[in-house]
Amino acid sequence: MGMIRNIAVYTFKADTTQEQIDTLEAALKAIRIPGVTNIQMSRDLGLRPGNLGGALTCDLADEATYKVWDADEEHNRIRRELAAPIAEKVDRVQINLD
Repeated sequence: MGMIRNIAVYTFKADTTQEQIDTLEAALKAIRIPGVTNIQMSRDLGLRPGNLGGALTCDLADEATYKVWDADEEHNRIRRELAAPIAEKVDRVQINLD
């Protein structure tokens, strides 16, 4: 297994603002872990009824990099302080890009 894409799909609370999503994205992009690239987060475009609220994607060099990302102290602080207050639910999947 080589390159991994981490995808977190959010159901945002009804009162979530774009500013809160932007703040979450900026905080995640500020984390510097070697091998973590292409971090993006945005709200769903609303093109289909019933879609979820938005998604975070990031690419990771390998499984070891994912484990560092997942356990990172700053990443987990951001989850607690910025993501948890605006997320009703978060579903995650990691897929192999090779």
